[in-house]
Amino acid sequence: MSTRRYRVVQWATGNIGSRALREVIRDPQFELAGVLVYDPAKDGVDAGLLCGEDPVAVLASTDRAAMRKVDADCVLYMPRVFDLDDVVALLESGKNVVTTRGELFGAGHRLGEDARRRVLEACTRGDTSIYATGSSPGFITDALPFALLSLQRRVESIEIEEFANLSRRDSPHMLFRQMGFGQPVASFDTNRSAYLLAEFSPPLGALAEAAGRPVDEWSCTGEVAAASRTTTLRAGELAAGSVGAQRTTIVGTGAGAEVVRFTASWYCTTDVEPAWDLRPTGWRVRVRGDAPLDVDLPFPIPLDDLGAFTPAYTANRPVNAIPFVCAARAGILSTADLPPITPAGPMAASRDLR
Repeated sequence: MSTRRYRVVQWATGNIGSRALREVIRDPQFELAGVLVYDPAKDGVDAGLLCGEDPVAVLASTDRAAMRKVDADCVLYMPRVFDLDDVVALLESGKNVVTTRGELFGAGHRLGEDARRRVLEACTRGDTSIYATGSSPGFITDALPFALLSLQRRVESIEIEEFANLSRRDSPHMLFRQMGFGQPVASFDTNRSAYLLAEFSPPLGALAEAAGRPVDEWSCTGEVAAASRTTTLRAGELAAGSVGAQRTTIVGTGAGAEVVRFTASWYCTTDVEPAWDLRPTGWRVRVRGDAPLDVDLPFPIPLDDLGAFTPAYTANRPVNAIPFVCAARAGILSTADLPPITPAGPMAASRDLR
């Protein structure tokens, strides 16, 4: 196994970024080179303290220009808002980038051709790579489905369902204001979830291509179901008759037939009208073809403990990807460009097994 150490910059320390930072600090194959933060209150704070670890003598900074110049092998880029100039500068400076930002899925075409060209040119100048991954999109839209496709010769369609029970989420503003739970059903704009189409169609399109069934048309629909009775959530009271569950369905068709379907069901109660099949938090993936498969992946975690565990589902894969991306060709990478991503790194796959 390689003894190389990778110098890593953690860019942003929100919920997911903080978990990634913790894993970088804990892993001896990584050396924390810097931490970029956006909150002035975090400026100058030891990186270890930002993620619940002991001090590590690396201080967080809000100085983006200075952080671009830090000597590092890779940047874990996880801000709330994508900044093209930052990404281009990082790549040009010789730093690979692993990101959870959706703009880089599907070969980066969502950026627009001018911005995408800037990223590719920066990769060429810096001899660097950039790779987008996470849980959803990410693991559930490519890593797992690609493995299932390896058993197929002829694919008819792929269906991915995502379930999220939010009843124990202590985030009143997010649930009731941002997401619209607890609001009158008649006033809910079901088109608001259409933003998921932009986020998910690039990775789902790549999945359809991998199945040999390219998509030529996309559609997106939103639905809500009403809470059948008043329910007390961790975040507050959910009134009977108000929005208790939301469902977004994205469908890609090719040659007039459905090829890929992604359905996200987020709910604060399972007692809703109309009645929906609301499963525990997790995923279900179905492949219809000459080797049909139906895979359930519920999170085996008590509801009250979900908040402590769910960041790992998104943060761990980018951290694991660092050595693979550093070893890869220059350019915008997809999961298909990389070996299976595992915690032990790329050398584990090439050991002499005797």
